[in-house]
Amino acid sequence: MLRSIIFKPTSSAFFAAKIRFQSVQAQPQQLASDGVDPEWPNALPYEKIPRLGWLTMLRGFAPGGRYHNLAVLDAHRRFREDFGDLLVIPGILGRKDTVVSYSPDDYEKLFRTEGHWPNRRGLDTFVHYRKHVRPDVFKGLGGLVNEQGESWQQFRTIVNPVMLQPKTIRLYVDKLDEVAREFMGVIREIRDEKNELPADFNQWLNRWALETMGVLALDTRLGVLDKEMSTEISNIVKYNREVLELMYQLDILPSIWKFYKTKSFKRLMTLFDEVTRVVMVKVNEAVVRLEKNPTTNNDNQSVLEKLLKIDRNVAIVMALDMLLAGVDTTSAASSGILYSLAKNPEKQARLREELRTILPHKDSPLTPENMRNLPYLRACIKEGLRLFTPTAGNIRAAGKDIVLQGYRIPKGTDVAMTSIILYQDDQYFPRGKEFLPERWLKEPSSGCPSGKDTHRFLFLPFGFGPRACIGLRMANLELEMIVARVVRQYEVRWNYDDFRLVSNLINAPANELRYQMVEVDH
Repeated sequence: MLRSIIFKPTSSAFFAAKIRFQSVQAQPQQLASDGVDPEWPNALPYEKIPRLGWLTMLRGFAPGGRYHNLAVLDAHRRFREDFGDLLVIPGILGRKDTVVSYSPDDYEKLFRTEGHWPNRRGLDTFVHYRKHVRPDVFKGLGGLVNEQGESWQQFRTIVNPVMLQPKTIRLYVDKLDEVAREFMGVIREIRDEKNELPADFNQWLNRWALETMGVLALDTRLGVLDKEMSTEISNIVKYNREVLELMYQLDILPSIWKFYKTKSFKRLMTLFDEVTRVVMVKVNEAVVRLEKNPTTNNDNQSVLEKLLKIDRNVAIVMALDMLLAGVDTTSAASSGILYSLAKNPEKQARLREELRTILPHKDSPLTPENMRNLPYLRACIKEGLRLFTPTAGNIRAAGKDIVLQGYRIPKGTDVAMTSIILYQDDQYFPRGKEFLPERWLKEPSSGCPSGKDTHRFLFLPFGFGPRACIGLRMANLELEMIVARVVRQYEVRWNYDDFRLVSNLINAPANELRYQMVEVDH
């Protein structure tokens, strides 16, 4: 019920799909030549920013209070009503204050002044485990989510040329399509007599995402879609959700674990150990295989193989991060997109017609060539993410002393850009609650609002600038392939209550995903 229940940092390092949408590049900051914000001398002091005080929180979150029992996003909407577009949520138990902004103009200023080494608050339990519990595995490397400063830049400099190369990602199309087609068979088998999927279909989506990430991270099949999974692989699926919930309790909600090692903290360290052990077995198997049978053509080498040639430790940590962080976010995103299409059958039909141009038969292959020109598919994905994005926003430490909305924000202050609550606001997205993929097309339909008119620093759910998520092209490909395969093979319907999200580290489906999947004709 305190500061950290209100905003969670974007932790999903690999859910960074750019959706074939060119991200905004950093521009020179609009500061004076000496780097000082010209508004600073006349701005109000930091202490004058509206603040969610302790008494207000105690009353507001108590039973019957204004914020009692609200979902995280609903609480943000109410904060905005009560405090305006800027407020401070005080830190507790050694944590810093967080300034929360609901203004895209603020986001632009933060991003343009973040400098070459952007600072994004990490997850302290993750850092503790890697640097203090298992330094033997991680060799002092926190990974891209948790590293800061020069060490972050060094890590990023190694992985950028490999993971952001379009030609590298295109190598995976055939293998990911194989996984997607196998998943279509799973869907066919687990439907009931009404063609509805079981209540636990979310777990099947997680299994598809993990199998896909095994191909991307290790260039291998993990066997997660098999009816009889190995116990170890089954544990990854089972533990992943519990890990996210415990990290939310310890890193986001108020917790005393830094002063006293609680039962939840000990459980999280045990789960980290178990997941790390299982994943390291797969990583080591892949490393040995690639070292014994290297790919002679450099252009055909996998991400892992290319990274191993540069830095073995970085390669191993990167593979671990991909497997741990790229599952729930991707499955959550795909579930929201499929729901949006199910509730808008005319949009789904238009998408299916586009897909028929490259998939004349349901089992026709997806290739890098035939996937180049699918504007409506990408528009549907982007619009689905606007309505049901898996992350709450971005968080940055101010790179300089800056002024936001007339208030001084000292350098190093954490600022939460909770943009998600603006995504359905008609002020920023006309007809914001409607699923209108056409808004993202180059030429929107007559009467449809255009996404081109949106503030270009508002819809950045996948990051910006030097610290934009490294997995953007991979996640992009995953979403395109799963949505294309499902919509081409099945008519997706939804017969139950409206789709809702529940927030912990990510915004995951609160509903049972009982989609109705009716096969379409060739």
